[in-house]
Amino acid sequence: MIEHVRAAALDLDPEPVAVGQIVDGTPTTAVSELGTYGSLDVGVWEMTAGAMSDTEADELFVVIAGSAEVEYVDSGVRATYGVGDVVQLHAGQRTIWRVADRIRKVYLAPAP
Repeated sequence: MIEHVRAAALDLDPEPVAVGQIVDGTPTTAVSELGTYGSLDVGVWEMTAGAMSDTEADELFVVIAGSAEVEYVDSGVRATYGVGDVVQLHAGQRTIWRVADRIRKVYLAPAP
């Protein structure tokens, strides 16, 4: 059970993005799985400066620090998300995340 977490200040351990996903720069990602809420996994995810491609899972997230431009590859749509934005991603969506400094989000996703 998640009682209280200071998600914006949580220490995360960054890892390099897989070579096949790097689009530009040397981005890192980090994640802290906080637990479950009902049938949802809850966690904090962060990406540092650079660009990476990804294939998304079903997810709802809230940006709590920084910002990113996300390109939805199949449609060509680009959107910039920043602090306070709530975004829904869908399984199978192909994206490119472009981050100038960093982005941190709290996510909810269906538990496996």
